[in-house]
Amino acid sequence: MTAPLVKPKKKNPVERTRLATRPPAPRSRSAQGLTRAAAEGSFELQVCAECNTVQYPAREVCCNCLSEHLQWKPVDNRGELIATTTLRHSNDLYFRERLPWRVGTVKMAAGPVVVAHVHEDCVADGPVRLTLKLDRSGQAVLHALPEKDTPNMNDAPQMRESTCDPKFRRVLVTDGKSAMGLAVAKAMLDAGANAVFLGDPTSWKANAAFDKLATDPRVQVVDIDVTDTDSVDRLAASIGGKVEILVNTASYLRDGGILGRKDVILARDAMEVNVLGLMRLAQAFGPGMCFRAADGTNNAVAWVNILSIHAFAALPARGAWSASMAAALSAAQTLRAELSGAGVRVLNVFPGPIDEEWEQLTPPPKLAPAAIAKAIVKGLQDGIEDAYVGDIAEEIRERLRENYKAVERELGQ
Repeated sequence: MTAPLVKPKKKNPVERTRLATRPPAPRSRSAQGLTRAAAEGSFELQVCAECNTVQYPAREVCCNCLSEHLQWKPVDNRGELIATTTLRHSNDLYFRERLPWRVGTVKMAAGPVVVAHVHEDCVADGPVRLTLKLDRSGQAVLHALPEKDTPNMNDAPQMRESTCDPKFRRVLVTDGKSAMGLAVAKAMLDAGANAVFLGDPTSWKANAAFDKLATDPRVQVVDIDVTDTDSVDRLAASIGGKVEILVNTASYLRDGGILGRKDVILARDAMEVNVLGLMRLAQAFGPGMCFRAADGTNNAVAWVNILSIHAFAALPARGAWSASMAAALSAAQTLRAELSGAGVRVLNVFPGPIDEEWEQLTPPPKLAPAAIAKAIVKGLQDGIEDAYVGDIAEEIRERLRENYKAVERELGQ
């Protein structure tokens, strides 16, 4: 059984900070299908449309009948661990710094025999379940896990490297006075976060729930307004070297399209918070998180953006806001590419309508902020990149894959 992770001691400031390294990253274009599945938290392999043979590794043609018609589909992830070994030497710098490292061979129930990273609780010659995880280079790798969850399973060094578990980490929540910010802060504390920096963008505004949460000794209230560059820079100068997970809960949502207005004030305000606010945070906190991306068990690991499913499909009744969400998604993808060199994960969250003050007239179903906060914690613990939360988000996502033009027309009506 995995030993529980011990709360790390304060770092000796004289000791060196280990610089970030990455495991080997090159992959074929076909193998990026594995990356997509891992980023969304699913387990998919190629299946031949002609003979139904499951393929691994990813191929251009079927290994059985040479058909080119290979489709990515969910497959049975169960298997048997038939051989295992523990590496104690590696020529690769990333693995050399993290030895010992257990690997093994798994015979899948679906057919292929695969080489995978093996969790320390897996028993030799015993049943295992395979999962796809993103490594620090952002590429998909196979992990063999015990058939059933074991105590402290995510505390194993391999899992700590492949996920972004908030346990014992310090989290910045940018807008702690919103319903979403309060829910995220509570969820992070429940998940074992060592400290939560709770952003206060409106010190003049009373909020009983915020004041109550601020009494928790693990919570530190900080002043931050993402529309004010000086405010963001001042906070980064104060706590930038401590933040290991940043959750951007700052958001601006208002009704209104394009033709019905005689100005661009609504669009400018939405862009100021949802897009330029994200960029200010990235410029202030990103470099420090990159520097601490390999700093022991409590390294900086993740950046979370709470967006909307309408970043993919505009809602004309909220056209200015939808445009800002699309722009924020583009900025988040750029940020992901820039943080990938250090191995910091960017988790984009795409919920449907949220049960908050600016959604009063939106008919059900609506998501409780606590449900989104729970999905964020699970996404971090699973190490994924994209989380679609709620029935509406999942439905629009699937319909976009089937016929994006139909979705565009229906939302326009």
